[in-house]
Amino acid sequence: MRVVVADDAALLREGLARLLLEAGFEVAGLAADADALLDLVEQARPDVAIVDIRMPPTHNDEGLRAAKLIRERWPDVGILVLSQHVHAGYAIELLSAGTEGVGYLLKERVGAGGTVLDPTVVSRLVGRRREADDPVKRLTEREREVLALMAEGRSNKAIAERLFVSEYTVEKHVGNIFTTLRLPVSPDDHRRVLAVVAFLNAQ
Repeated sequence: MRVVVADDAALLREGLARLLLEAGFEVAGLAADADALLDLVEQARPDVAIVDIRMPPTHNDEGLRAAKLIRERWPDVGILVLSQHVHAGYAIELLSAGTEGVGYLLKERVGAGGTVLDPTVVSRLVGRRREADDPVKRLTEREREVLALMAEGRSNKAIAERLFVSEYTVEKHVGNIFTTLRLPVSPDDHRRVLAVVAFLNAQ
């Protein structure tokens, strides 16, 4: 798998590249700012671009905007956004164009690997206040726990082990979540992903 890495911090950029190489990935190039990242993706056509949200010149959201441009211009390139902080708005904006091939992780947890949405991001999002007409509001406390674990990328078996319940019970909760969020069976949609996006879009 070919990967490019974009981060303005040379230490993190080079360190992450070394970790990727040791894990068997091909690092196709490194970039220190958003413009260099876009040029690199156009030339190298990687499988995945690992992108810091805040990069020069303003250190605001240049990386996020570059990630969105990559998804528009090269939709086959997967995006893994790294953030120093939990920012619900960034996660929502990133997922607004679709949920396939996208990840959001906190920098401090990159070494540990893990999930599509960092668990801290999930817990912060789930804990935010929602409007009364939000269907997520109608989920039971247990169903919200299950939904949060689904958002961490956990299987029904893993959720059952975490909550000390049977896998059948988890399946029932997941079915109730799909019903409450009005997510019918469809060959074109992944309902687990749509359930996560439902509460992200409610922010």
